[in-house]
Amino acid sequence: MLLAQAADSNVPGASSRNVAGHVPNQNRQAQQAPVTDSASPPAARWWTPGEGTPLAPLIPYPNSFGQVGVLNTAGVIDTKGHPFFEPIGENGRACVSCHQPANAMSLSVEMIQQRWHETAGKDPIFAPIDGMNCPDLPPGDPKSHSLLLERGLFRVFLPWPPKAADGSTVDAEFTIEVVRDPTGCNLHPTYGLKSANPMVSVYRRPRVAANTKYFTHQGFGVFSFIGKNGLPATRDPETGLPSGMNILSDARQPTLKTQAVEAAVTHLQFNGKLDDERLAQIVGFESQLYTAQVMHVGAGSLIEESTPPGLGVYNLAKGREGLLGNNVTNFVFPMNEEWRKPAPSSDPEISRRNEMRASIARGQDVFMFRTFWIKDAMHLNTVGLGNPTKRTCSTCHGMHMMGMDIVNGWMDLGTTNLPWAREEPLNPWNERKPQMPLFKITCKSSVPPHPFLGRVFYTQDPGRGLISGKCNDVGAIVMQQFRGLAARAPYFSNGSAGSLSELVDFYDRRFNIGYTDQEREDLINFLSAL
Repeated sequence: MLLAQAADSNVPGASSRNVAGHVPNQNRQAQQAPVTDSASPPAARWWTPGEGTPLAPLIPYPNSFGQVGVLNTAGVIDTKGHPFFEPIGENGRACVSCHQPANAMSLSVEMIQQRWHETAGKDPIFAPIDGMNCPDLPPGDPKSHSLLLERGLFRVFLPWPPKAADGSTVDAEFTIEVVRDPTGCNLHPTYGLKSANPMVSVYRRPRVAANTKYFTHQGFGVFSFIGKNGLPATRDPETGLPSGMNILSDARQPTLKTQAVEAAVTHLQFNGKLDDERLAQIVGFESQLYTAQVMHVGAGSLIEESTPPGLGVYNLAKGREGLLGNNVTNFVFPMNEEWRKPAPSSDPEISRRNEMRASIARGQDVFMFRTFWIKDAMHLNTVGLGNPTKRTCSTCHGMHMMGMDIVNGWMDLGTTNLPWAREEPLNPWNERKPQMPLFKITCKSSVPPHPFLGRVFYTQDPGRGLISGKCNDVGAIVMQQFRGLAARAPYFSNGSAGSLSELVDFYDRRFNIGYTDQEREDLINFLSAL
């Protein structure tokens, strides 16, 4: 019965064939895109495909707030021949290309820019398929890769209308028009919305390929129906069990295995079928990997015995998954009294360290207990909490040890939909032009208008709407985890917050929170220690 539900054509996601219905369309576009010469010379802190360096059990990497650690609980791993580290497609990339240990198994703009200069733009991460704003642009020109170089965004191309699990067409509740196309891809005759293989191109950050037990669990919050709208949840095509739907920003893949299949087809331009052995190796590796900040420049070590239970990579690895953390029984990121009220010291260095630790503990209190009014957030203010509702950061970011949403589903907090999405100011003092695409969304007359944005509105990225075809899902995304934040700026799915300071400022403006200078500083310090 469950397996029959898993293949239900009305539920987006992977079918019993272990590949989602949209992947064949993506494969056709991936094989059309050019493959350029690439170079992967060794570089400090950079893992190149096929280099064969053993992966130590714990490796610390420096960042501006201290060090991030990557913990492999299985011990030393021989990466030679391992499918996560070997180029298996046509463009020279491996999984590790976009999930770098030094960047908490994601990618930072700082590292991307460094790699551009080291390889003259020939590293495989700059492959035309998605490392360019559009595959037909001039290779070697920074303008062709501006979204990747400036905001850390890769092109994600999805079929329009959406495809169900069995490949059938979803009858979307809205129409989509291209209002602005600075990349040239959405209006391109080969890659665009009106091509023979119609695709919508959006631009997103790579997510963290670690700490996976927390967002692939079968515990609390993983229900047969999506908590935000009551529709059937995507299911694991092999087991028939409902998915937490937390792997990708639009929840289009239910398992690490199906995600690996799609990533090989799109990002690696692999034109074939990954065998079960290689898929098992990839999933096994991602399942034993943990990443978090292990040293803070102000607070010191985050892996010593006295470290608060919510911090450090060792505590993360042994923590319990499937727990709701926005309560005083299971805090999202538990602290301890030793940091909250450190003992006085006559040593100036220890005093400075203790001041930072106290600031981080206060930042956790801001995150957990500082209330503000949340208004007009789709799939939050529409689920019975009221509009507005007086809540805290931990209301949405409630997953214990992760800060993700514990309940399967997605929300629109305003990062991609206008009027809240970041747009280039149009005035005589700003020479920059908008780089993100802009789409006009028109909800069909047969469905109710969007409750907060109306029947016609605009978005830089339709988010889950490109998968479900639901008007109310346009711009809604799955929240990213909080671990290793200091190592992987910029933030949000569209890279619109360049720093932790800009991240906090976005929420402060969006919900009129009115943080004091002290609250803002403490919250940033707290986030930088995760």
